[in-house]
Amino acid sequence: MHSLVSDWQLLADLSFADLILWIPLKDGSGWIAVAQMRPTTGPTVYHDDIVGMIAARGERVLLEIAWDERRICREGDPDWSSGVPVREETIPVRRADHFLGVIQRSTNLSSARTPSRLELTYLQSASDLAQMVAEGRFPFSGAEPILVRSPRVGDGLLRLDRAGRVTYASPNALSAYRRLGLNADLVGAELGRTTATLCYRDEPINENLMIVASGREPRETEVESGGTVVQLRAIPLVVGGGRIGALVLIRDVTELRRRERELMTKDATIREIHHRVKNNLQTVAALLRLQARRLQVPEGREALEEAVRRVGSIAIVHETLSHTPEEQVDFDDIADRVIAMTGEVAAPEAQVVPRRIGAFGVLRSEIATPLAMVLTELLQNAVQHGLAHRPGKLQVIVSRGAERLDVIVSDDGTGLPEGFDLDSSTSLGLQIVRTLVVGELSGRLTIEPRQGGGTEVTLGIPLPAV
Repeated sequence: MHSLVSDWQLLADLSFADLILWIPLKDGSGWIAVAQMRPTTGPTVYHDDIVGMIAARGERVLLEIAWDERRICREGDPDWSSGVPVREETIPVRRADHFLGVIQRSTNLSSARTPSRLELTYLQSASDLAQMVAEGRFPFSGAEPILVRSPRVGDGLLRLDRAGRVTYASPNALSAYRRLGLNADLVGAELGRTTATLCYRDEPINENLMIVASGREPRETEVESGGTVVQLRAIPLVVGGGRIGALVLIRDVTELRRRERELMTKDATIREIHHRVKNNLQTVAALLRLQARRLQVPEGREALEEAVRRVGSIAIVHETLSHTPEEQVDFDDIADRVIAMTGEVAAPEAQVVPRRIGAFGVLRSEIATPLAMVLTELLQNAVQHGLAHRPGKLQVIVSRGAERLDVIVSDDGTGLPEGFDLDSSTSLGLQIVRTLVVGELSGRLTIEPRQGGGTEVTLGIPLPAV
């Protein structure tokens, strides 16, 4: 059923008709509509959603006939109940030896006129596909549901005979082949050889192309010639146990592939920029570290060492971004590296082993960079002040919801000084934390005594909708 519903736009477009999938209720009292598809090639019959509607037994006679007699039912005059003439047909849905439901095909006849060659080909192809559904041959066994953008009927359609020769080419299909370099008439040509000649002049022929272009198997492929990229999808037509031909849907994807290549180039450029920024930051950190070693004044050395750690935390984020194709990072890895960096600078006698509880998950770069700096400052502050020269516990507790990230940095150290006020604090580290959390992350920050001794810093950061 999932495979059918994922691919039945094809049947609706070829039929110029609405499709409704009905399945019998478990108690046998009637039918329920479980899926609906409108055509893109003609006017719809049903402007309202039909899914979920229940029809009592006997209310829709054509459904009963198709289900009971296991055949396509095209009996009866057009229905005028909606104010426009509607021709209804029903197609039993079969898979192996089981009948699963019935498709109601409703065609709006209000704009009926003498059909063109295109319309006649569409209708004949729709009739063949409907018969394949009734025989359990469509959708194809083992085929994956169509979840991505495949060629559609309006993009371009070719009808092939059993020998793989083109019997009909829609205007859009013919235009696509003209852009590939075809100068001759496509009708009557063997599609596989013609396509191979256009696209593989000096190269070995792609076997998958020959299979798709001959319509022997339900597959997709792409061909390129002269800068034009065309996507092909083959639908073999097998009716009554015999192969009668195939449909080949065609879509010119040149512009789409060009944009994809541009995006790939931009992604590579962005990753290279992150890589170079990381290298530059590491160079700056190394220079600051070298300068700190030469300073004799302890306060100056300590200030430079703090700057080294701040620059290092930013470098970690850019290093991670340089390895990802998107501007998102797994922040758990970054947090663990920042935590490990904090443990390395703790005094030997302190015996502080920081640890993380909970997961940050994947975060955007605009959140990851300031958050890494905030973690660095808070952990460093706890090691230098709350747990200076004494053993203790230092934890980063994370709780993530759909719209919010909560982080608690807690230690069991000496606690806050008497009369501490965040707004009036002169600590550069805390001023940086406050600016980043409130200003850049639009979050909230609280620092309060921990129950049982120590300090607890709580961050509440809103997460953008995905």
